[in-house]
Amino acid sequence: MSITGGSDGGEMTLAFSLAAIERLADPKAALEDARQWSRHVGVVDHDRSGVERVVEAHDLPQDYDLGDLDIWLALEGIRDDADTPRYVYVATTEDDRRPADFLDWEFQLVGDAAERAGWPLAEDDEE
Repeated sequence: MSITGGSDGGEMTLAFSLAAIERLADPKAALEDARQWSRHVGVVDHDRSGVERVVEAHDLPQDYDLGDLDIWLALEGIRDDADTPRYVYVATTEDDRRPADFLDWEFQLVGDAAERAGWPLAEDDEE
């Protein structure tokens, strides 16, 4: 696991699941906004080829080189490599909380994170 980018500002390392990215109306705008207050941002998931496709399709900032790591090892490696006071994992269901809790990441559901940050969700997800 390696971190391939980042910004000088921010006190947070922020990772989104692939499903969370797909729930955002404008993933690129959301991640660029997050870059303003996060040192590291990117997408992590078991489906690494899916991550690559979405990152490329939306031209997303991606600070994480996932290699062949699963979500557990990716989050562990990011935490080991990133020196920030906060680590936040944004995903779509409570079932996604397990790796975050085990690896000492804060967990946010994408709807809650989007509401707090002012990021619109994709139309079919709005209530």
